[in-house]
Amino acid sequence: MNKPTEKGVVGAQDGAQAAPAAVPKKMTRKGGELIAEFLVNERMPYIFGICGHGNVGLLDPLYEVRDKIKLISPRHEQTAAHMADGYFRVKHQPVATLTSTGPGSANLIMALAVAQTDSSALLAITANVPTSQFNRSPFQELNRHNQADFPNVIRPVVKHSFQPSRVDMLPHALRQAVTTMTSGRPGPVNLDVPYNLFQEEAEVALEPAWDGFAKRRSGASPDDVRTAVNMLQASRRPVIFIGHGVTLSEASKELTEFAMQYRIPVISSPNGMGCLDMRDPLSLGFIGRNGAYQANQAGRYCDLIIAIGARFDDRSASSWMPGYSWNIPTSKLIHVDVDHAEIGRNYAPDLGILADARTFLRQVLGEAAGRKIDGATQFAQWHAEIAGWRAEWEKFVAPNFNIHSTPIRPERIVADCRAVLPDDAIISLDSGIHHNWFMQFWEARRPQTMLNTWGFSGMGFGPSSILGAKLAAPDRPCVSICGDGGFTMVSHVLCTAVEYDIPAVWVVWNNFAWGAIRDLQYAYFQGREYGTGFYSGPDRKPYNPDFAAWARAAGVEGLTVTKSQDFKGTLEHAIKLNKPCLIDVHVDANIRPPGTGAWALPPIPHMEPVFGKKIVR
Repeated sequence: MNKPTEKGVVGAQDGAQAAPAAVPKKMTRKGGELIAEFLVNERMPYIFGICGHGNVGLLDPLYEVRDKIKLISPRHEQTAAHMADGYFRVKHQPVATLTSTGPGSANLIMALAVAQTDSSALLAITANVPTSQFNRSPFQELNRHNQADFPNVIRPVVKHSFQPSRVDMLPHALRQAVTTMTSGRPGPVNLDVPYNLFQEEAEVALEPAWDGFAKRRSGASPDDVRTAVNMLQASRRPVIFIGHGVTLSEASKELTEFAMQYRIPVISSPNGMGCLDMRDPLSLGFIGRNGAYQANQAGRYCDLIIAIGARFDDRSASSWMPGYSWNIPTSKLIHVDVDHAEIGRNYAPDLGILADARTFLRQVLGEAAGRKIDGATQFAQWHAEIAGWRAEWEKFVAPNFNIHSTPIRPERIVADCRAVLPDDAIISLDSGIHHNWFMQFWEARRPQTMLNTWGFSGMGFGPSSILGAKLAAPDRPCVSICGDGGFTMVSHVLCTAVEYDIPAVWVVWNNFAWGAIRDLQYAYFQGREYGTGFYSGPDRKPYNPDFAAWARAAGVEGLTVTKSQDFKGTLEHAIKLNKPCLIDVHVDANIRPPGTGAWALPPIPHMEPVFGKKIVR
């Protein structure tokens, strides 16, 4: 039997009529107590944050509920937000962060930008100066344009910033914050609290809040569903292009059924990888400069694109240059997204549909069931062409995966990670050349197992978010494959792993350079390099710290691998340890992912594909 709670009914099924929520009782409580109680009611098991004079008034209320919500304090606020981001991506359950007045909260900005551009929900609770001191320039107030003006700092990187100025405003602000955070396209939300509110009192009641992420799902109109199926029926070379929207909607089952039943090839953005098992022949991989050849060829030649929860950003659309990845409008476009702002942002669709990905897929499956669509026959020639492109690509790249060398070829790292890690393992990737290799060759077999900093591409995301991922999935291997530059930015993650016994694994891709940018310099500026390699001394010897020794100094198992023959066994050992472990892997910096699309940095002339060529239809 469902049990009534302050929020309503626990256990009510999607679409079921919930019993009326109990009327919350007014009680005299401190603002900090209200916030702590609200987080518990929202079933947030963690709050990631760092103490400061501005939030000390909230720490004691959190102490009182420490058996229900655990405070984890990393060594930098950026990592706190990345942890919350990683937790949400794995579990689709938002958690909160806690930062103090001024610089502590300012340290969140980059991580919140990553979360916003990748549609990841978290509640960022920031402290501000007390209301009695507004506009008097107390310690750490920003007031050049408005009093207590931190919300203007954070506004571009959150869905909304709420700043209650009295305790009795907190219940409404809290409810609106979590509703905004988890409704529609999810994203981070800010609650900026003047720190007197944590300890001041009012007679108030908490308001019933949202009932969880992805509980209310918009659908397409019946006419649009029929039109979409009509377009599929008339097609001979269709593709489905999926993005993070399919992952967030938890539509893997419906996507797989749709693709399999009608034999439609699937191209994926990195944040959509795994929604269809990438070892299935219908999975074509990623598209764009560092995509798979067969994906770019399918994008160039298809006559219909069914884009679901995908943005057509510059890296997955070869900077929108015709013929490199897509040929729109020659190819017809159905664009489905829960965010109206993304529909038609970069390509005008023939059919734009504002709908949740899972709901749309269920609707299309229902409509198509009554039609005569035999994909195996109708698209037979299309499948044969794709099989030919795939065979060409595999013939080109396969030999490199079997080469043993010192330093190690990048392909070996990807291959050995795939061989060692189980299908439900979670990997996180930072910004850098290693990410390009994994976009091109990683085979994600399940959704929510590949965490990318895609839209904002913030360095430090990978090594930090893996801590949140491991807390969300404690029984699954969680491995951060991170660049030497990105890891150095947030190496304090090792301390947090030891302090809170979080058995994550870091594989540091050590190529002694800002490798992705160095490669751009080499390509665009006659092989010159300046400011992108790591060197020491007058002879400019390649330099990095001894990452394994650094890890051991922090209390983490630290290992160094310089021979490709040793990496697989070392990774197996690290996974079996079930404690924090870092592997410093020396990777050949002079081997680059083979471009199959393009990427433009105007006005610099872009590079042509290494494999394949532009085709404008």
